[in-house]
Amino acid sequence: MEIFILGLIAATLRVATPLIFGTLGELFAERSGVLNLGIEGTMFLGAFVGFAVASQSGSLWLGFFAAILAGIISGLLMSLLAVWLGVNQHVSGLGITILWTGFSLFGFRLIFGEPKIPPSIDPFVPISPFKNVPALGTIFEQHILTYVSLLLIPVVWWIINRTRFGLNIRAVGENPEAADAAGLNVYAIRTLALAIGGGLMAAGGAFLSLAQLGAFTYGIIAGRGWVCIALIIFANWNAIGVLWGALIFGGVSALQLRLQVTGIKLPYEAFLALPYLVTIIALAIAGRNASAPAMLLKPYRRE
Repeated sequence: MEIFILGLIAATLRVATPLIFGTLGELFAERSGVLNLGIEGTMFLGAFVGFAVASQSGSLWLGFFAAILAGIISGLLMSLLAVWLGVNQHVSGLGITILWTGFSLFGFRLIFGEPKIPPSIDPFVPISPFKNVPALGTIFEQHILTYVSLLLIPVVWWIINRTRFGLNIRAVGENPEAADAAGLNVYAIRTLALAIGGGLMAAGGAFLSLAQLGAFTYGIIAGRGWVCIALIIFANWNAIGVLWGALIFGGVSALQLRLQVTGIKLPYEAFLALPYLVTIIALAIAGRNASAPAMLLKPYRRE
């Protein structure tokens, strides 16, 4: 039983990692007043670019940073459409998701063709800073990117809540007219927030192809981007809440994988649906008291 619990906790952290990256990215976007529904496509793009660059260069880190760069470009594209041109944010985001999904699949075929055996790479090797410590050695045998995602939680909280840059982001998300009157460039701040958010989203996708799987597949993101949209509401647009939301989804996901091998007589689709059902329930409970940025989804036009 102890082995089961320790393994479950360790798996929870692994599953939560891409969700933490993606939801923190969405946090930057939405705090500035922009709903980025391009997160699913951006994570897919990050997974593809990271895998392709790592495969061709032999460097996992080069692949990871290339994925972040691709995510930044995605965020800038979202800014061009939703911030500078004023295109509907729902349409812009969904269009970006469709664009990057198609681009990634096309690019994959151009580079790797259609091999019978999918290409793979040697992924990041898990490390354990508590290797010789009972229990902790098992729980914290994680990829380095998992540790990075956990460290990002307090860093992002500090940036959003304790720095001038974070104050500016919150200002343009709550009252862009007042922010503009105070001398802030609303368009530039939202653009920077979307670029940072896009880089984090792509990092979440790259984790899946460079660390967790060591491969790129059509269903690699599997709706995680949409889960991040739900988690940001569950977290009430707070970085600390992002951690708890990601751990809940990650924990239930890890649990359903283990329940499938216990012999419980249920269709496997029921197990697969379990994390999403729990997320919906948690969102329904927490969402009643959620307080979104006042200008979320509302484009700003300077008079």
